[in-house]
Order: sequence, then structure tokens, then C-alpha cells
Amino acid sequence: MEALKSIFKFMVASTLIVGGFLIGATIFASKKIDTLGDKLQNLLHKNS
Repeated sequence: MEALKSIFKFMVASTLIVGGFLIGATIFASKKIDTLGDKLQNLLHKNS
């Protein structure tokens, strides 16, 4: 029974770590895309 609890705790911890990483990566990517979109928009407005 102790081994089962230990495995369950490890699974929960791993899930939280991976979930946090995915959320962080998504926020980072969206900020980068937003910055690139702003640069593109400025470039298009300068040329027109």
C-alpha cells in the first residue's frame, strides 16, 4: 500500500510540473507572437 501511495504522489508531482511547464511555455510563446505581430504591424504602416 505504501508503494502505491508513493507512486501516486510521484504521478501528481510530475503532472503538476509538466502542467506548469506547458502553461509557462504557452504564455512565453504568446508574448513572442504578440511582439512579432506588433513589429509587423509597424513595418506595414511605415510602408503604406
